[in-house]
Amino acid sequence: MTSGRVIQTSGLTKDYGSFRAVNQLNLSVRAGRITGFLGRNGAGKSSTIKMLLGMVRPTSGTGTVLGYRIDDAKQSIEIRRRIAYVGEDKGLYGYMTVAELIRFTRSFYTDWQPDIERRLLAEYRLPPGRKVKALSKGMRTKLALLLALSRRPALLILDEPTEGLDPVSIEELLQTLVAAPAQGTSVFFSSHQLAEVERIADDVLMIHRGTAVLDMSLEQIRENYRRISFGFSTPAPMLEPIRGVEKMRREGRQITILASSNADSIALLGRERGAVDVQVSPVNLREVFLETVQEQGRRQPECVDALV
Repeated sequence: MTSGRVIQTSGLTKDYGSFRAVNQLNLSVRAGRITGFLGRNGAGKSSTIKMLLGMVRPTSGTGTVLGYRIDDAKQSIEIRRRIAYVGEDKGLYGYMTVAELIRFTRSFYTDWQPDIERRLLAEYRLPPGRKVKALSKGMRTKLALLLALSRRPALLILDEPTEGLDPVSIEELLQTLVAAPAQGTSVFFSSHQLAEVERIADDVLMIHRGTAVLDMSLEQIRENYRRISFGFSTPAPMLEPIRGVEKMRREGRQITILASSNADSIALLGRERGAVDVQVSPVNLREVFLETVQEQGRRQPECVDALV
């Protein structure tokens, strides 16, 4: 593992025929953190995760997980030994009971943690004698987490872990993830639920059309991202590009800017250009996400993707 990074990719690309699902993707995921992996449907999140797990081979580019190369068959086996993965389908044997599946899984791991198994079995109120196929979706997710965390993996990768869960089950899952880094497990999870990511993530990685568009800690987003609105008494002027401006929308007498930094200088520029009203306000992760990945194909007010 290099420089405290559990995942690193460089130029990672995956083509399915003529369709490019992942395009020159560069990721750097820090150890000991909870990292939210965001993107629209079809942005390339699942294809990226499959490449990290060795389930599909990259078309080009390189990557490592825990220091092991994802495009090397032997090293890919080591990756799967040291990480745990919980996907949407959970991949559990439905014909086994809960207790049978736990015993079966335990037999493969010499470092299995019986204390974690017992604690989560009680905490999740899993019925040992019930067939896995008879469990609710929420119970199957909890069972998959128990099997993953009882190994005390160095890295836990989850793909849409809260999909289809009720609010109580979601809360229990989030609390489990929050506690994982203290037990030595880094967490990398994809989700469409931005409020959940905002609650528990330390870092945010966002991709759009297979390319990284944001890589920042949640603390940095909260400290630096601002929405800046200028009101003018006459039609709004054109503003020259300035550092920190991510999006600029000009409509009538109003200019609205999404800034990732340099908010004070941007506000000063607006005043110098004659703005009679200047509003600077923080933005949440949902607003950053929508502004970053929105499609530009449909007609919108005059909009400038500013230079940074």
